Amino acid sequence: MSFRANYLSDLARVTPATAPALALRLFRHQAQHCAPYRQWLQQLGCQWQHVAHLEEIPFLPIEFFKTQQVVTLTPDDAWQPAQVFRSSGTTMAQRSRHLVRDPELYHRHAARIFEQQYGRLSGWTFLALLPSYLEQGESSLVDMVEHFVRASNQTQQEAFFLHDHEALLLAMQQAKQEQPSRKLMLIGVTYALLDLLAAYPGHPALALPDAVLETGGMKGRRREMIREELHAELMAGFSQQVIHSEYGMTELLSQAYSPGNGLFYAPAALQILLREPTDPFSPDFERAAGAINVIDLANVDSCAFLETRDLGRRHPDGSFEVLGRLDNSDIRGCSQLAG
Repeated sequence: MSFRANYLSDLARVTPATAPALALRLFRHQAQHCAPYRQWLQQLGCQWQHVAHLEEIPFLPIEFFKTQQVVTLTPDDAWQPAQVFRSSGTTMAQRSRHLVRDPELYHRHAARIFEQQYGRLSGWTFLALLPSYLEQGESSLVDMVEHFVRASNQTQQEAFFLHDHEALLLAMQQAKQEQPSRKLMLIGVTYALLDLLAAYPGHPALALPDAVLETGGMKGRRREMIREELHAELMAGFSQQVIHSEYGMTELLSQAYSPGNGLFYAPAALQILLREPTDPFSPDFERAAGAINVIDLANVDSCAFLETRDLGRRHPDGSFEVLGRLDNSDIRGCSQLAG
């Protein structure tokens, strides 16, 4: 049985207790077989054979996904990507690329994470307002939501709405009428949700979702807002007690969800380490605030050990907040949510 097959079997049942050992196994494998990561470790003088703890692992700057093919290839397993995910961006910014070997692995993994937080997909109807992601294409977020729609067997045929607010409001009403036993989740990029509220203030359909999940990102369309201000406006407009959020990015195949108050809970496959913002080589499980490094155990075919450009805070219950972005870094869609 190959390393990958053995590893994926363990990933499917990973727990917080088994995640550290699984991460070290993957590190030793990718230190040898992910060329950009191997070269990065060599430049740092890292002797990967001697790394015994997660805190000792050097993390790959996430910008490598813009300039190189970040893939893990073994001599006997030279695969070709079945799909390519690209980050949101503008013509002035190079988009990151995540070469995906097995889209079904991504789908199964994303569904497992969602269901751990929110229950069975079949209990939900999903409607999405993600215009910028749809317009630019090759979005991992759109692909994930499309899978949720298919897997949930919802009767609502159209789930994505570009700029047709009237059709979306009608779809929310129909979803509640046709499948009243199912919960309704509206997933939207932040600026598009605000545009909907501005276009139809007080419309009765706005109060129908059981959960509103914002994915972050003003995309330059509106002024930036701190999380408390943004969520207060969304809660008032959609008659919600809380606003849900997602922490994800093109370079990751795992997601973390916030059930409210900007507090994200990471699954066992996604480990959050914080480092001194001015020192990328200081990851620390105990640090309360700093720049975010992530270990995404689902990134078996790319690189699992990434230095992001996000700033975060950790809480005693294991949750974390995203506080913003390091200076001079690009604004990346799903991860941008200042608190």
